[in-house]
Amino acid sequence: MLKLLRFLVPILVAAWVFPQVRKPRGWLGRRTVRAMNLRHATLTDWGLQQLTIPRTATILDVGCGGGRTVRRLADLAPEGKVVGLDYSLASVAVSQETNAKEIEAGRVRIERGSVSGLPFSDRTFDIVTAIETHYYWPDLPANVREILRVLKPGGTFVLIAEVHRDGPFRLIYGLVMALLRAAFLSDAEHRDLLTQAGFTGVVTLRPPRGSWICAMGRRPL
Repeated sequence: MLKLLRFLVPILVAAWVFPQVRKPRGWLGRRTVRAMNLRHATLTDWGLQQLTIPRTATILDVGCGGGRTVRRLADLAPEGKVVGLDYSLASVAVSQETNAKEIEAGRVRIERGSVSGLPFSDRTFDIVTAIETHYYWPDLPANVREILRVLKPGGTFVLIAEVHRDGPFRLIYGLVMALLRAAFLSDAEHRDLLTQAGFTGVVTLRPPRGSWICAMGRRPL
């Protein structure tokens, strides 16, 4: 019986925790996105260093989670505007707490919504970021085209991720991503995803060590 419990407990814990990664809910979801703020900080900072962010930029962060990226973007564009979007109520709540001062100052908005139908007009943003989120999008090609729609001509889409199929931990990550029912793309597949959606100047960047990836493309002028 003890051996059976040792086998079942990790499975039950994983079954309870894994859905929180896809769509955080309730008190556990709030704790999860707060933890993500810390865990993804170094990855996020590295990815954002790969592009130039004008001080006056209008920026959308899709899948904003706990809001740490939104706050960082607001720091990098002190004369601009930043919108954070997430479909999780728990994420929206934590992101609003994280950015309370910026929201009060009118520089940040946090909204609930889906990448499947972004609640914004065409050609609204100079930059759209997506960090550790595209794995779970319901229709990657269509969702990336939706991001293209809301970018201004010449605007930049930046996709930053810890996991890709060419990384050094691909066997472990492959198992985890399968359990999460998440997309697990190669370096080339990330480039193809953006190129086929209509982006130009598409590149993928990776640090000398680690399994991170930063894919970038521009909306044609």
